[in-house]
Amino acid sequence: MLAALGFTPRSISVEEWEAERMMTSVPAAGFRARPCVVGSANGFHTDRPSGVKIAYDKIVKGDDTLDAIIAGVNTQELDPDDMSVGYGGLPNAEGVVQLDSSCMHGPTKRAGAVGGLEGIATPSLVAKAVMDYTDHIFLVGLDAKRFALAMGFKEQDLLTPASKAAFEKWKADPKGYSPWVKAPPARMAPRGGFDEEDYYAERGIPWTHGTINMNAVNAVGDVSSCTTTSGISWKVPGRVGDSPVIGAGQYTDNTVGAAGSTGRGESNIMVCGAFLAVEYMRQGVAAEQALINVMQRVIEHSETRLLDDKGRPFFDLTFYALTKDGRYAGACAYEGARYAVCDEKGPRLETCAYLFKQSERPRRA
Repeated sequence: MLAALGFTPRSISVEEWEAERMMTSVPAAGFRARPCVVGSANGFHTDRPSGVKIAYDKIVKGDDTLDAIIAGVNTQELDPDDMSVGYGGLPNAEGVVQLDSSCMHGPTKRAGAVGGLEGIATPSLVAKAVMDYTDHIFLVGLDAKRFALAMGFKEQDLLTPASKAAFEKWKADPKGYSPWVKAPPARMAPRGGFDEEDYYAERGIPWTHGTINMNAVNAVGDVSSCTTTSGISWKVPGRVGDSPVIGAGQYTDNTVGAAGSTGRGESNIMVCGAFLAVEYMRQGVAAEQALINVMQRVIEHSETRLLDDKGRPFFDLTFYALTKDGRYAGACAYEGARYAVCDEKGPRLETCAYLFKQSERPRRA
């Protein structure tokens, strides 16, 4: 089936594939890791099982770290009430839900990703299938969907009544839908005067650039990461953010740890934030400081139109990191964000480190 579609299957037997998939590291004498799962706040819930708890329980039972966190993020991908990912995610400017995801498996040094995937509710599983069954890393658009269907994934309408109603409300708004026919002037001049998040919130129109990221380590120090999203609401069709970009939306190095992000993807792509966080940790920088350093780098590399006159960003990003021995952190630009954790103490939310207080956050008129 894959050959008929033009895909090149990996040259590996079923037995070799299963052995590789379950590969774990042999820890150095005296090394002890603490199983832990860390990621975005939507991995924690009080009214139903938390994604981080689902992943943690699987890891403690001996499941592979990547299999575990994908099971964790699947809870959000399939949740119709989460408008930032999967089924029920807010659509693009034409009312079409396009999903992005990527994953990395530390023990085997392998990765998979999909971008602009339509009609499949669990892009994280499709990204893993790319990793497991092809010699490629990244598939996009219609061909990513063809691959998913060939792998047995079922096509479905990803719009829910709520997300469809949100799209219709946005489309009817004077500053919402317009038939874009030429490049916006924002690329040539400061944007000024319009804050999407505040504007839509005041009018009761859902808007999100949310995502779910999850990272995990097991008792022998094997690390994996996964990020999955429906992207920024009402985006230009075909827009792909940082989530499926290896090194931006997430990154894993089994000798160091893993990192991931949620928020404004364009700003993160500019610095390959997840990769940069792992590299800081490789140099001995503590996880929290590594993420603060990355956030500072993001700001340094941001266009003037995205900053106020004091150099503070109009946007935010949240980064998450986990070391090989189970230390973790979350950090962002502005205070108030939290992130999900699960370890031997159970699932919970913890407070992110930050650069600026909320009172310092600039607001456009």
